[in-house]
Amino acid sequence: MIDPATDPAPPIIDAVVIGRNEGARLIACLASLQGRVRRIIYVDSGSDDGSTQAARAAGAEVIDLDMSRPFTAARARNAGLAQVSDGDFVQLVDGDCRIDPGWIDMAARFLTAHAGTAVVCGRRRELHPEASVYNRLCDHEWDTPVGKAKACGGDAMMRLDAVQAAGGFRDDLIAGEEPELCLRLRQDGWMVERLNGEMTQHDAQILRFGQWWTRSRRAGHAFAEGAALHGAPPHRHWVHETRRALIWGAVLPLIMLGLMVATPWAALLGLAYPAQMVRLGQRGDWELALFTTLGKFPEAQGALQYRFSRLRGRRTGLLEYK
Repeated sequence: MIDPATDPAPPIIDAVVIGRNEGARLIACLASLQGRVRRIIYVDSGSDDGSTQAARAAGAEVIDLDMSRPFTAARARNAGLAQVSDGDFVQLVDGDCRIDPGWIDMAARFLTAHAGTAVVCGRRRELHPEASVYNRLCDHEWDTPVGKAKACGGDAMMRLDAVQAAGGFRDDLIAGEEPELCLRLRQDGWMVERLNGEMTQHDAQILRFGQWWTRSRRAGHAFAEGAALHGAPPHRHWVHETRRALIWGAVLPLIMLGLMVATPWAALLGLAYPAQMVRLGQRGDWELALFTTLGKFPEAQGALQYRFSRLRGRRTGLLEYK
């Protein structure tokens, strides 16, 4: 028989959902959380599709983010975190995702049993990978190794007191705010864990090449900014990713074009790209190999955009792809 006097109380879990103009995807997101958390905080960033009214009707507490300041997802998440200061764990989720029915219990059990872990995440899947190659690329990106991890994505359950002690997310980052927070948590002695379980289904809706390019450019910007913040040893945060993007997406093309002024044979340097694609494709996924190689160009563009903006004392605006 369980003794109520000694049996530990279940953890208090709240959810913070962020979104803008997510429509039916937001309703599905909120429905997937109902009955599984104490409170659902929805932070809206200027929707004009009735999202706030629909969220209130679904039982969520709605915060309208101050849009007089530049928007970042980090700002929205911090606004939601400020409302759940008395809980144990907080489930962060983007408004275009649905929580798997078993995830909340799985994540809470793990955090309860592992006092040194601050963040847990699971398998995020793309809802419609068949819709486009770009959706399939997202699904592959989210298939991360199980076990100790360096970072999580936008969907994760976190230990609230650890996140508060770390100061929450950096409001000014336009991308890469979750890995940056995880790095600071790891510096504080916490661990991040990728669990072997289903977590969320995500509706990327990346159907055009231009959307993929912008998303890749945003990734390059995040690499460069992350390296500028935490690139020193021992973490070397995103230094290698930034370097690869700049070498393949900017330095090699400039060298090739410069040498072509003297000799057309310099164009043979361009063969490095199909060679790289073949090298990556031998791992078994030629589609991924193609876009990994091609993606270095928008990534380099994003990295250079960050550096030029920094030299001018300005900040890059939000890079939205949908």
